[in-house]
Amino acid sequence: MRIRLARRWTWLGRSCLLLGLLMVAYFVVQLSVSTFHASSTGDSVTNGRWERHFPDRPEKAEDLARPVYEKSPPDSSALGEWGKAARPQLTPEEKKLEEELIEKYAINIYLSDKISLHRHIQDNRMYECKAKSYNYRKLPTTSVIIAFYNEAWSTLLRTIHSVLETSPAVLLKEIILVDDLSDKIYLKAELEKYISNLKRVRLIRTSKREGLVRARLIGATFATGDVLTFLDCHCECNSGWLDPLLERIAENETVIICPVIDTIDWNTFEFYMQTGEPMIGGFDWRLTFQWHSVPEHERQRWKSKTDPIRSPTMAGGLFAVSKKYFEYLGTYDTGMDVWGGENLELSFRVWQCGGTLEIHPCSHVGHVFPKRAPYARPNFLQNTARAAEVWMDEYKEHFYNRNPPARKENYGDISERKLLRERLKCKSFDWYLKNIFSNLHVPEDRPGWHGAIHSMGISSECLDYNSPEHNPTGTHVSLFGCHGQGGNQFFEYTSSKEIRFNSVTELCAEVPEQKDFIGMRNCPKDRSPIPENIIWHFKEDGTIYHPHSGKCLSAYRTSEGRPDVQMRTCNAADKNQIWKYEK
Repeated sequence: MRIRLARRWTWLGRSCLLLGLLMVAYFVVQLSVSTFHASSTGDSVTNGRWERHFPDRPEKAEDLARPVYEKSPPDSSALGEWGKAARPQLTPEEKKLEEELIEKYAINIYLSDKISLHRHIQDNRMYECKAKSYNYRKLPTTSVIIAFYNEAWSTLLRTIHSVLETSPAVLLKEIILVDDLSDKIYLKAELEKYISNLKRVRLIRTSKREGLVRARLIGATFATGDVLTFLDCHCECNSGWLDPLLERIAENETVIICPVIDTIDWNTFEFYMQTGEPMIGGFDWRLTFQWHSVPEHERQRWKSKTDPIRSPTMAGGLFAVSKKYFEYLGTYDTGMDVWGGENLELSFRVWQCGGTLEIHPCSHVGHVFPKRAPYARPNFLQNTARAAEVWMDEYKEHFYNRNPPARKENYGDISERKLLRERLKCKSFDWYLKNIFSNLHVPEDRPGWHGAIHSMGISSECLDYNSPEHNPTGTHVSLFGCHGQGGNQFFEYTSSKEIRFNSVTELCAEVPEQKDFIGMRNCPKDRSPIPENIIWHFKEDGTIYHPHSGKCLSAYRTSEGRPDVQMRTCNAADKNQIWKYEK
C-alpha cells in the first residue's frame, strides 16, 4: 500500500514539475511577444539599451568612427581606383584566360584579380548623409556574416577588406565567414592562413552543403554582436555604410534595415552609385523580386532626405537585423534550400507580424551582379511555394496560376511555420496588399479566362510574349509551342476586356495604328480609363476581335514556315482565327 502511494506521489510530483516548467515557458514566450509588440506600436524598448562606455578609448567622435583598418592613400592611376571602369589592353592569350574565368565564375575575375583589394570608392552620397553625425556610445555592435561557396579569391577578399576598412571599430564585433563546403583549393589552407593575419575575422566551415539560408543561420548562431548584418561575398562597402543601419535599429529594434544596393559591373568593375532617390523592393505574381520607384504616399511621410524608406520587400542579400528580433521572428525558414524566395518570405513575415522593412538612403553597398547565376537554384519553385502557402492566404492562387508546375512541388512540412504565424499573431496577406504594397495590381483571374491562349488553326501553338529584360514593351506577341509552364504564355482576359500579360509586369496587348502586328503597352493604373486600343472582344465563336482596328487575331505561317500571329480581316470560318484558353 505504501509502495503504491509512494509511486502515486512520485508521479504526481513529476506532473506538477512538468506543468510548472510549461507555465514558465509560456510566460517567457508571452513576455517576448508583448515586448516586441510594444516596440512595434511605438513604445521603444531599445531606448538606452545599447549605451556603452569606452574608458580606455578616446572620446572624440572622429576617433570613435575610426575603422578597424585604415585604407592606404588612393592611387588615381591604379586600375579600378575610385570605382572607375577598368578596360586594360589584353593579349590574345590574356583575353582567352579572361573569357575562361568569366565562363567559370560569371564575373570578370581576370580583371578583379588585377584590381586592388583595398581600392577606394568615390563617396557620392547626399551631402546630408555625409554631414550626419552619430552617437557611437548608444549604437549596438554588429557581427557581419558572409556565406560563400566556391567564391573567387579576389572578390571574397575585397568584400572582407571593404568591411574592415569602412566600419567603425567600436561597432564591428566580428566578420564571420561561412564556407558552405567549397571545393576550391585556394579556399582551404591558403584562406585560413590569410585571414589569420586579420583582426576580427572568423572562418566557419560546414560539414555538408547547406545552401545560403542554412549557411547564414550557422553563422548567426556563432555571432556575438547585438545586430546581425548579412552581406553577399562579392560586395564593396562605401564610407559610412554601417552607422545609419545600426542607428535605425537602436531607434526601433523591430526594423529590418537594408542599405542602398549599388551596382558593380561584372565585366569592368565600375561602381555605379545611386545618387538620386533609391528604388524600393516589390514582386510580381510569379514571386520574383522586382525594383520599383518610391510611391508618392511614402514620399509624403518623410520629414527629411535622410529618413529611411519603407519597402514592401527586400532583395535579400544585404540587410541588418537585431539578433534578438531575428530569433523572435523565427530567423530564416530552414525548409528552404540553396537560395531564392527566402527574401520574399522574410519580407512578408516582418510586415505581417508587426515589424518594418526599410532601406536607408545614407547606407550604400556595392554588389557585383554576375552575368548569370554562378550555380543552379533548382529549389527556387519549392521555396516560393513554401512562402505562398504560409503567408499569402487565398492570394497564392495568383502565384500558382502563373506557375502551374509549382502546384506539383513538394514544399515540405510547413506546420511549424504556420504555428509561428499564429503565435506571432500575424496579419493577413490581404492586409499586407492594402497597407504595404497598395500599388500592386491584383489580378482578377476569372475562371476560364486566364492561362495559355491556344490556337485552333495551328494546334501545337499558343500565344507567347518574350518580354525583353530592359524594354518590356519592346517586342511583338508571337506564336510558340504550348508548354503549359505559364510564364511567357500566361495571359489574363479581364472584365474590362483587356488581354493582360502580367506574369512579370502589367502589360496589355494592343494593335498600333495602321499596323497588323500585336504589341504590348503598359496597362492603365487601377480605376483609370481604359484606352480603346487595348480593348478586345473574346467572342463565343472563339474569335478575338479588336474593335479599334476592326480586325481579328489570326494565326498563320510565314514564308519560311514559322508559325506567327497578326491581325487580319475577320472570318469566323477561318480556323486560324479561332482561339481558346487551355484548361
